[in-house]
Amino acid sequence: MISLVKLRKDVQQLILEVRDGFLDLKTALRDRGREVIEHIERVVQDIKFEQHRLELIKAYGRFIEATKLIKTSIQFQDIASRKIELANARQTLGEALANYNNPNLLSETCAAGQLRRLECAWAIEQTIILTYQLQNEPNAVSDRLIYLQDKIRQDCLQVIDNCESEQELDFLFPEITRIHDHDLFVLQTWQNKVDWLRSLPPSELELLAIPTTTEAQIINNNQSELTVEKPTEIILYEELQNSSHVASLVDQLRLMMSSNLRDEYEIYISDRASVSGHKVLNKNNLQQASNLTVANLYWYFKARD
Repeated sequence: MISLVKLRKDVQQLILEVRDGFLDLKTALRDRGREVIEHIERVVQDIKFEQHRLELIKAYGRFIEATKLIKTSIQFQDIASRKIELANARQTLGEALANYNNPNLLSETCAAGQLRRLECAWAIEQTIILTYQLQNEPNAVSDRLIYLQDKIRQDCLQVIDNCESEQELDFLFPEITRIHDHDLFVLQTWQNKVDWLRSLPPSELELLAIPTTTEAQIINNNQSELTVEKPTEIILYEELQNSSHVASLVDQLRLMMSSNLRDEYEIYISDRASVSGHKVLNKNNLQQASNLTVANLYWYFKARD
């Protein structure tokens, strides 16, 4: 092991750099071989992983506690007591959300890990929205739903930008496609219903509050046998792989999540097509094209440029 006397001398001679109050041990051990330095790096990574794990354990614990508070609040007959309990649940959810949205933790995670972390944050956001709905605050519900949908799109774009390999894309493409086709669709449907209810007069709202069917009437007891099938998102991705290269596939995800970005791509393609004499590739026709077509055309003209 390196001697403490030598360390003290190196520090006194300013040979070793002090970072954030700690000695740069990599410099101190540079003569001891790469193996020791690699061991230090592995230890650092293990410490970071443990810090992440502990933070997420605390966040998940807060989320579970908040859901218990929400379930309890539903049992209250007193509206004021229910409001207080839901406010306490929201505060606890906010603390959990801060852990999941910690930018320092996200920046040290791969793209796939970031997506899973963000999905947890979105679930907490939805639970917060639920507390507003339980308080019959449709304006707050609609506002938070709009915010959440925009956040999901922006978060997905960030994850896509951090994709560093085709192997990561193999995981991200089906996952983000499902988020777009299912999760965002459900949130938009929820928002449409809330906005519709906000537009109704009080008399019609009272009629809607009267149940017309029982839960037993809604549930279909004749359940068919479950079969395990390959998800449609994976089938789609496998088909697209045969007609696109990696850069195009990444851009197809971007176009899916950002209408503004798609407008930029369409303008670029129509401009280059006009110069090349491809009059059919105008802005109006491109608006009818799929993301696959737009992304592939974009990279076709990009390669020519």
